Amino acid sequence: MSETFRIAGAQIDIQLGNKTANLAHMIGKMEEAAAASARLVIFPECALTGYCFDSFEEGLPYAEPIPGESTEQMQRVCQRLNLHVVYGLLERCAAEGGPKMFNAAALVGPAGLVASYRKIHLPHLGVDHFVTPGDRPFAVHDLDGVRVGLNICYDSAFPESARVMSLLGADLIILPTNFPPGAECVIGHVIHARAMENGVYFAAVNRIGNERGFEFLGGSKICDPDGHAVATAGVSEEALIYADLDVRRSRDKQRVRAPGRHSINRFTDRRPEMYGRLVE
Repeated sequence: MSETFRIAGAQIDIQLGNKTANLAHMIGKMEEAAAASARLVIFPECALTGYCFDSFEEGLPYAEPIPGESTEQMQRVCQRLNLHVVYGLLERCAAEGGPKMFNAAALVGPAGLVASYRKIHLPHLGVDHFVTPGDRPFAVHDLDGVRVGLNICYDSAFPESARVMSLLGADLIILPTNFPPGAECVIGHVIHARAMENGVYFAAVNRIGNERGFEFLGGSKICDPDGHAVATAGVSEEALIYADLDVRRSRDKQRVRAPGRHSINRFTDRRPEMYGRLVE
């Protein structure tokens, strides 16, 4: 693939428990991004539902199966606009003993649901108090020639998450997030590091606004495979940020700093035989 692939990150405010309004807001941003030639639009964690539910019972009525009602609506929008979308939602699954709920992200395109992801690492915050940890391995999905991996928010604090997807061939790692106070270092440094250490594009799309006492930090960011920010949003306003991806950069892991004298490759230079303690 030689042409660039434009992505958009939609930093938005979200209304707790108002799926109808949140979906309509997302569709408006998708229309705006499509007009700017975006082929993929990324929304925050729990963009459909909101995040700061106080109990499992409060959150469950807003959860839905994947595929389900919202993915079907998003498919129709993607068909009309000829693009793909990633957005956060609460997933409901039938289980023995009663329903389970996951903090999830859905990847939808003109042909329907491409993939979904269930958040694996759960902080002691918001609806993550009450959801079930993700139970599926990390995966990479082809999107018009761009290989995409999904994480959610706190997953970014665990470098193994991005590394596994990069080893699977990811060009782009997508992180829908609700970064609250305390996550300033992640926004300022960790997102850059995840991109640089894996040689991939990394898109962290955060929300703004206040939800039950938490003022979310904004600062959505897209970094290139050398860890440089190529698009950044402010801290308190809604924004669409854009980046043009060239997968040749994410697939060439060799970095030559002084020809014949200094070069590195963070994949061929790995020593996995020394890393056993990581999975003990």
